[in-house]
Amino acid sequence: MDVEVYRDLLLHKRDEILSDGGGKPLRASMDNNTRQGDLADQADGTNEVHIQLKVKQTDAKILQAIEEALQRMEHGTYGVCRDCGDMIAPARLNAIPWTRVCITCKQKQQR
Repeated sequence: MDVEVYRDLLLHKRDEILSDGGGKPLRASMDNNTRQGDLADQADGTNEVHIQLKVKQTDAKILQAIEEALQRMEHGTYGVCRDCGDMIAPARLNAIPWTRVCITCKQKQQR
């Protein structure tokens, strides 16, 4: 397994998340979500704030998983399933380079 390819994917995704900032600042959305307009406008503004919060939470989780994956690389355990100890398929690592588990274990978790 060429760990450097996956390291590059992880670093690129980390840079993408950190540089993007998740779109427009959350503070701007919250400031625009004042009691102006009718109830539909207010609800729309509230939904936008909730969506942005979810995006930021998801990005934070991905950033944490990326950092953990980089640590696994340093320890020589990258690409090994946390649950069963088998190697994670390259196709899965290409799709989700920060994954901790193989597809079989992931499917078992979702049941």
